[in-house]
Amino acid sequence: MKRRWLPEWVSEYRSRHGKLYYRFRRKGFAPYTFKAAPGTEAFRQEYASCVDGTAAPPIEVGADRAAPGSFDDLIARYYRSPDFLDPSERTRVVYRGVIERWRNHEPTSGRRYGDAIVRDLQARHVEKMMADMLPHRTAANMLRKRLKALMQFAIRQGMAKVNPVDATRPFKVESEGFHTWSEEEIAAYEAKHALGTVARLTFDLLLFTGQRGGDVRLMGPGQVRNKRITLKQEKTGVTVSLPVLPPLAASILATPSGAMVFIVNSLGRPFTRKGFGNRFRAWCDEAGLSECSAHGLRKAAARRFAEAGCSNQQIKSWTGHTTDSEVARYTAAADQKMLSDEAGDMLMANLRERLAIQINNPLEKGV
Repeated sequence: MKRRWLPEWVSEYRSRHGKLYYRFRRKGFAPYTFKAAPGTEAFRQEYASCVDGTAAPPIEVGADRAAPGSFDDLIARYYRSPDFLDPSERTRVVYRGVIERWRNHEPTSGRRYGDAIVRDLQARHVEKMMADMLPHRTAANMLRKRLKALMQFAIRQGMAKVNPVDATRPFKVESEGFHTWSEEEIAAYEAKHALGTVARLTFDLLLFTGQRGGDVRLMGPGQVRNKRITLKQEKTGVTVSLPVLPPLAASILATPSGAMVFIVNSLGRPFTRKGFGNRFRAWCDEAGLSECSAHGLRKAAARRFAEAGCSNQQIKSWTGHTTDSEVARYTAAADQKMLSDEAGDMLMANLRERLAIQINNPLEKGV
């Protein structure tokens, strides 16, 4: 019997009842048992999450020896709670990153925050931690949010009576978010990275699907049926089905891809989340586009739809947004000059129509 091909770190085993299972096992990381069978789209997504350390996170040495009542103790409990496990995998990666950097930080006292006792945390401590992070206001605000959630969980666990973070205030941040690519910047990237390169395919997948980098990183041939790409967005769980537009189809056909995903690294494997971001950053820099990013292409796609006259509902069907306010943020960079010209033309056409009615019907003059 021919042995089934399995990706790296994946093995199969049978339970005592004879049922076949597939397991991800990598040294230094927690094991993971797959829910889907090899060869399916669900398996591909599970495997990618294991490789980037989301589904199979690094093993924390000494986590089981945390002092009772300490933040190490609290965080270990938090990671097993619905507060942490219910959000999407991508969100959990962000939360864990903020929490781990904070608890392993050693201030001038030389004592890790993770070793500190939860009930000793006061508002002045939180404000000092945030001030120490300046000028990075957004990062400081993110830490405040995570500490607030941790302390709320601590209250339910009986490890604290009040939430000291409630008495603090976030920093005011004035930012328009990720820069939206202009048409000139799009042309500059296309001129630098020719059709048939991984750099160009990545760019075309981002621009002509309007999806987040985390979803584009995992797109593969298995998601294409009847000239459409169907995917479940990692961040929101929203399912979108999109037509494969001609420029994207040409890029896919021109570029060698992996069996499971379109975009692979030099080793023929899917990019990790961090690796994908770093590589696309390098491709943008090579084209002289220091302000541009992968997420900025998602905003550029929404801008293009707005400039084409698409309704908010049509744009939401493509991007997966659920509210008009979310779409408004993404389409704010629509070509103001073009839209103002169109509005002026519509206004003048309406005035001419009203004038024609008054000329042809004198009774309308007194209305």
